[in-house]
Amino acid sequence: MKNLTVSLHIAVIAALFSAGSVQASDLAEVYARALQNDPQIREAEANRLATLESKPQALASMLPQLSASAGYDKRKSEGPGYITFFSETTGDQVSIEGYSKRDTSTDSWDVTLRQSIFRWENWVSLKRADKEVAQAEIDYQAAQQDLILRTSESYFNVLAAKDTLTAAEATYDALGRQLEQAEKRFEVGLIAVTDVQEAKAAYDSATAALIQAKRSLATQLEFLRELTGDTFDTLNGPGENMPLSAPDPANEEEWVKQAMDQNLQLSSSRVAAEITRDDISLQRGGHYPSVDLVLTRGSTDQSGSNRTTFVNPETELPGTSINPLATNSDDTTLGIQLTVPIYSGGATSSRVRQAEYRHRAARERLERTARATERDTRDAYLGVMSEMSRVQALKQAVESATVALQATEAGYEVGTRTTVDVLDGRRRLFEAETNYARSRYDYLINVLRLKLAAGALDPVQVAELNSQLTESVELR
Repeated sequence: MKNLTVSLHIAVIAALFSAGSVQASDLAEVYARALQNDPQIREAEANRLATLESKPQALASMLPQLSASAGYDKRKSEGPGYITFFSETTGDQVSIEGYSKRDTSTDSWDVTLRQSIFRWENWVSLKRADKEVAQAEIDYQAAQQDLILRTSESYFNVLAAKDTLTAAEATYDALGRQLEQAEKRFEVGLIAVTDVQEAKAAYDSATAALIQAKRSLATQLEFLRELTGDTFDTLNGPGENMPLSAPDPANEEEWVKQAMDQNLQLSSSRVAAEITRDDISLQRGGHYPSVDLVLTRGSTDQSGSNRTTFVNPETELPGTSINPLATNSDDTTLGIQLTVPIYSGGATSSRVRQAEYRHRAARERLERTARATERDTRDAYLGVMSEMSRVQALKQAVESATVALQATEAGYEVGTRTTVDVLDGRRRLFEAETNYARSRYDYLINVLRLKLAAGALDPVQVAELNSQLTESVELR
């Protein structure tokens, strides 16, 4: 599944570049741009690559460790000193105080090879690293799925804002004509001034709604630009005959079961709980002994002299004693080093307890995620089913509101309906058109949310959804 997902992502990006300078206009191309430019998905990829390095780091602690050091030491000292010799007169050993100057230099180097034979922490860390890598892969796939949903939501929010703007413009134009008509009728005495005021109030409200609709479209376009790094002049939207399909399988419990098995957030939480359990074992390793094989090879070279000046008491003549200093030693040591921790002030026991508490927290987080996953799955399933009915109902509501408005306008022309009736009919039509447009996008988003909850959201669903977007929509 992972290889298929990666291949599909590459294919989507390849399709994007093959398009050259053509402005992207459908969901697949917008998603390809988001996959390439969204900072959040790039951050997720960097975090994934960083976590993958935990495996070679854990393995490195079990491999030989080689270190080398070298040093140079030069020392000079002077002060009172003594020289010892045998007296020619008495034959006794005599020590005479003099003045000593010492000048030495030392060169040294050593190379140490250390191979761990047994360290409990190393083995646990290696097993833990495998789980961290697995979790990183799951989290990255979850980020890719989240990008599909975020891109789709932003895409459809733009289309919904455009539909609202279109309806607002139509209402604004219609109410403008209604106001002109009311003013002319008032001038010839066919209606009262209150009808003109009603029409003027409705026109002013339509003006405000139009301004708000333009602002909303601009805002949603900015959200889409934030994801993709690009601006768009046209997007493909669903046609009037967009199919409404029930979830397959049409069984809520089947979707919940699939979500419990495949939901990526839930899978990540499971792995996280296993990692914190390994942390307990890792910290307990602080109580266990460790065994290392240690090989050391070193050399020390010392050279210099020790010069002492004195006055011979027998001859009362000054003298000098020079003792050359020269040592050269090479050492090789091979041994087994056993380290047994005895007492560390209680720090190891405290770290074990801390790891146990964190494991408890991870288990509770897993339970919380499982419950949230089940809730989201059921909510998305019910959302798809209810939006199917809602789309059909609102489509009929638009048709009914249109027919009702036409009848009201006809009655207004012959004097059986008032201006207020026409304005009220126009308001109901505007609301019906706006709600109908929004409901279609809500249906599509709920389909994606259901796939996301079940862990089955990938570029295949993007391609399938994109095939249903057949109507080009001008945004500017």
